[in-house]
Amino acid sequence: MRDELGCPSVKDGCSPQGQCGCCTVWVDEAPRVSCVTPVRRVAGRRVTTTEGLPADLRARWVEAFGATGASQCGFCTPGIVLRLAALEASGPPSRDAIESALRAHLCRCTGWQSIVEAAAVALGLEPHPTASVARDPLLAAWRAQLEGPMFQNSGPEVMLGDAGFADDGAPAGALVQLGAEAEPAPSLRAARARTGRIQGRNSTVALSHPVPVPEGEWALTLQTTWVEPAYLEPDASWCHPGGRPASPLANGGAFGGKRRSPVPARAADLAAAEGSAARVLWRREDVVRLGPKRPPLALALRPDGTGTVAVGWTAGSPELTAAVTRLAELAPGVEVELVEITGPPVGPDLRGAVWAEVLAARHVVVVSGDAPAAPGCGRADVTLPGGARATVELDATEGRGRATVEVWAGALLDPVTLRSYALGAVHQALGLVWSEGIAVDDAGVPVDLTIRSFGILPARDMPEVTVVLHEGDGWPVNGSDAVFVATLAAAALADGAPAQWPTRRTGGRAHEWPVAASKS
Repeated sequence: MRDELGCPSVKDGCSPQGQCGCCTVWVDEAPRVSCVTPVRRVAGRRVTTTEGLPADLRARWVEAFGATGASQCGFCTPGIVLRLAALEASGPPSRDAIESALRAHLCRCTGWQSIVEAAAVALGLEPHPTASVARDPLLAAWRAQLEGPMFQNSGPEVMLGDAGFADDGAPAGALVQLGAEAEPAPSLRAARARTGRIQGRNSTVALSHPVPVPEGEWALTLQTTWVEPAYLEPDASWCHPGGRPASPLANGGAFGGKRRSPVPARAADLAAAEGSAARVLWRREDVVRLGPKRPPLALALRPDGTGTVAVGWTAGSPELTAAVTRLAELAPGVEVELVEITGPPVGPDLRGAVWAEVLAARHVVVVSGDAPAAPGCGRADVTLPGGARATVELDATEGRGRATVEVWAGALLDPVTLRSYALGAVHQALGLVWSEGIAVDDAGVPVDLTIRSFGILPARDMPEVTVVLHEGDGWPVNGSDAVFVATLAAAALADGAPAQWPTRRTGGRAHEWPVAASKS
């Protein structure tokens, strides 16, 4: 549909795992994941993409997503819109039905809640408090750039899949390299036919915590595992001979995950070598095997928050100097040791890599030593240099829990965008503490290669989050990183300051949750 019928709204996030939902289309008005649907099964049937939706329906869903901040980079949005809009055929659905439908999708940016709210608005189930807020696209882009941190368009075209992602603009007839080691082919169809498959799977291998805890007597210790950033758009670029390669960061920064992607340089080299336009695409399995992971660490702190942290680094990875320098600025009194380990690449650019975990742990040491939190509850108040502040109160004692978030980030610019990023930060932080991780074999190769093996919290497992934004008269600053750290600390306190993250997974599979967690 993308390459031969010219429908760029149909995105490829995992093909052909059938697990991210980005390529969802309607087949006779019923949602289907197109990457695992053979052409022979749609012969004589009607296939609809967002380009072909009735104008009034399309406008209603675009308005709802824009009003609630339910789309950030927008890569997942067209498939989600088609999935949720199809619920109208069977009458007004419940919020439970909306969340159940979202199990077929992945969104890494928004934290799900704003998507559920958008669906409720579009389906006429309930109004939303931000639905009447007029949004200035320039201010929204400014706020997104602070939080992302990359330029990000928030206009209606984003919700319809026309945000200008790298692969969407690839010229017809370009050579295609599909995967990191494959030979170029004259088309994507030919590339798929000749490229050896690295079949994605969800292994039964247990998660590991590869960095040992420093020796000594400590008030708190913490080990983290291998975590997949799980940005949804796989690395992609294209280039004309002698030209500038398309950026894989076309409408968002993947929270640092693609900042050092080798794909643009590879596209430029291939175009120069072949004398024609060249297009380079990573499959989902390439992203997992070759993309950067959060550096695993082992942290040990004294009651006053001083201590040491051992940070895992793998051969061939970028230097972690930036993360270590940032940590020294934010957490004086915590010594850093780099430990070479066997595993996939690690990166210093991922959101809060190393320093966020340390700041959260320091907060846990101080708070738990001063006034231990009630079981299942946690509260954190975090202020970062520059003035950004966030408080997070988490109550996970009933159901799937609830959280209240307050944010101070200078001038709000666009409250809808800041709220959306705050919700996304809560989602990412809870996943890091509770559920996210991938298994790595003894040779250091990731063996969990599917979307569903990453442990990302689905919409049905997300606590209900209330976000309160405080307008400031100072210059606008990034606020979602403060929310991220505060949520890490609040979740760790609620779980009793555990010695290892994630806390709610057993064995190697993402769905094997302890009994207490499965009740939610």
